[in-house]
Amino acid sequence: MGSKNNPPRSRSSLSLILVVGLCCFFYLLGAWQKSGFGKGDSIAMEITKQAQCTDVVTDLDFKPHHDTVKIPERLADPKPVSFEPCDVKLKDYTPCQEQDRAMKFPRENMIYRERHCPPENEKLRCLVPAPKGYMTPFPWPKSRDYVHYANAPFKSLTVEKAGQNWVQFQGSVFKFPGGGTMFPQGADAYIDELASVIPIKDGSVRTALDTGCGVASWGAYMLKRNVLTMSFAPRDNHEAQVQFALERGVPAIIAVLGSILLPYPPRAFDMAQCSRCLIPWTANEGTYLMEVDRVLRPGGYWVLSGPPINWKTYYKTWNRTKADLRAEQKRIEDIAESLCWEKKYEKGDTAIFRKKINDRSCDRSTPVKTCKRKDTDDVWYKEIETCVTPFPKVSNEEEVAGGKLKKFPERLLAVPPSVSKGLVSGVDAETYQEDVKLWKKRVGRYKRINSLIGSTRYRNVMDMNAGLGGFAAALESPKSWVMNVVPTITKKTLSVVYERGLIGIYHDWCEGFSTYPRTYDFIHANGLFSMYQHSCKIEDILLEMDRILRPEGIVIIRDEVDVLNDVRKIADGMRWDTKLMDHEDGPLVPEKILYAVKQYWVAGGGDANSQASSADSSEEE
Repeated sequence: MGSKNNPPRSRSSLSLILVVGLCCFFYLLGAWQKSGFGKGDSIAMEITKQAQCTDVVTDLDFKPHHDTVKIPERLADPKPVSFEPCDVKLKDYTPCQEQDRAMKFPRENMIYRERHCPPENEKLRCLVPAPKGYMTPFPWPKSRDYVHYANAPFKSLTVEKAGQNWVQFQGSVFKFPGGGTMFPQGADAYIDELASVIPIKDGSVRTALDTGCGVASWGAYMLKRNVLTMSFAPRDNHEAQVQFALERGVPAIIAVLGSILLPYPPRAFDMAQCSRCLIPWTANEGTYLMEVDRVLRPGGYWVLSGPPINWKTYYKTWNRTKADLRAEQKRIEDIAESLCWEKKYEKGDTAIFRKKINDRSCDRSTPVKTCKRKDTDDVWYKEIETCVTPFPKVSNEEEVAGGKLKKFPERLLAVPPSVSKGLVSGVDAETYQEDVKLWKKRVGRYKRINSLIGSTRYRNVMDMNAGLGGFAAALESPKSWVMNVVPTITKKTLSVVYERGLIGIYHDWCEGFSTYPRTYDFIHANGLFSMYQHSCKIEDILLEMDRILRPEGIVIIRDEVDVLNDVRKIADGMRWDTKLMDHEDGPLVPEKILYAVKQYWVAGGGDANSQASSADSSEEE
């Protein structure tokens, strides 16, 4: 029997010897190639070779000193395309807030001022031009006070708001003295008054909402107090007010309180204000105040400056009766009480309310209808309801509903309550901390490639797929701010972004963004095109990016190599200069990084050799 088993054992031994021999052979072959003598290694060595990135990017030509990646052609590769400029009359085109389309919708509840996007067959497939004479905006903080007339040539507000110090026209620039309808002597004095009641100075207040912001002077001066303000206003007869805000380097979007929810998560803002914003707070049974309450954090503050406050002084100016104004203020205060708000201050033209920290400390005189939404972060195109958003449950009267936040800047990197409470699927304290480290590493690499990142040259920054806000947190600086966009088709993480003391918005990138053209200096997109490749056309997203990107602005796109191959061919036809580079961890990682800079060109001709940059462009920090 033993002799019958011998042949198989011999074959097994031979197989083992053969495998070991092949392993040794390939090991030696690899070592030989690694030494630099193997011809097959020349491509890999060329890809992985890196130079020291010590040179500053000059003249905005964006020339990183790294080897680029050559992507192999695929059989189904799209052919390069070239996009023509749009007609010059579309230089301020806002796809979802165009006046002609807006006027087809009802005026009731401001529906006509809400988002109304063009159907597929009406989308522009051209490049929105900059106006002739366009110049690089002044660097921050000078941009807060001055805007080039050529960039936003609209003088109507200088006449209409002449007595309120909104904006003045001086030669070739607009000057913004910092005034407003309710603070004509300047925002600083007004904010000082608020700070006597609201803890603005100590980091307790970090995120603010300005409803009906005008040219966003309040938000501009709140930045001096290290408070990030999300300002919004409709595109209406107050020409280009949001465009002015963004030209000044202040966060703002085109929006209105109307029939749909604001694109923010619940409990997002530490304070909110209305400075003569003309929102009918008592209309529709207080629905608009209920929407402010939804996005106001427990313990947060609401400021009302303007009608009907101080009606005894202004009732004749406002052409209203004392009884009417008295009744309106009483109604506002009754609604505030039903929301568990307590009036803390009223003096002159200003009243300040504070939202209770939980419902256990709330003493409502009458019962209220509470909202029954299953997913409180599902706000995109959802109708506003006349109901009160309930507080998260607490175990005692001292506990802050939803979780207590640390003061800023500690709040930026601390584990957010949404994460520690397990409210974000797939994210715990450990994965959150890993995300913090990952984006610190990635942003560090970006800065080595383009040393102007983190300076005032790129003031207005957008992250198109913000996730947990790691990119913005790693970039955090008074020199810039980041609009963190969380796509509606992915995990709803915007609450985490706000809990970190950052700002952002929900948005669907198959549609136009709620901003004017040329309002961002730097756009970042991580995995966005893979996410949307089965939802809408890549070229539509890229054309929208081009619309909102300033001439000589930069783009960084991270994605799978095949996707970036398609993206790059379209981008090259949009007057972008592009370079494709390896992942931070080397060429074997399938994810690559596309760096791009938008060329300078204007309506009617003009290129990078034109007088694009202002005399102050050398003031970058």
